[in-house]
Amino acid sequence: MKRKKRVKQGQGSSHRILSFGRRVVMGGVAVLLLVAGVWSSWGTAQHVMLAKGREHGTFTVTGCVDGTCTGRYESESPAAPRGGMSIEQSVAVKKGERFRVVVKPDTNELVRTGTAGLLYAWVPLGGALLLASAVIGGGLRLTRTAWGTALAGAALLLATFFAL
Repeated sequence: MKRKKRVKQGQGSSHRILSFGRRVVMGGVAVLLLVAGVWSSWGTAQHVMLAKGREHGTFTVTGCVDGTCTGRYESESPAAPRGGMSIEQSVAVKKGERFRVVVKPDTNELVRTGTAGLLYAWVPLGGALLLASAVIGGGLRLTRTAWGTALAGAALLLATFFAL
């Protein structure tokens, strides 16, 4: 006696098409989140990573208002120290603190250099990795990849927290 193969309900061609469409859309969302994280980070990270040929110096914080800290900048080159320089306020910036910086070209804005500055510049990517991990795990159902992505994002954020 021959048995007839039963087609499981929901396993037809329409289900496969919807499943494929869901995967494409969720994959696109995950890629978009990661690209946005890299794009947001690169605006600051480029000055830290590609600092050769840029003006380097030391910055002493004199005060912080509305998310921006001002202070005295002392260049490593023979140029005279100049005021009016500013840096984005982070949790770790306190009045009187000194740290090494690089000047953004054609501006009065400074970017912190060194390991702490590099990690801080990539914080938006860490957040994007955490968000993308939820999409990868929930939308694409790739749990191992999602856990790896989440751990990478969390490691970046924790490393930044401890470096600052």
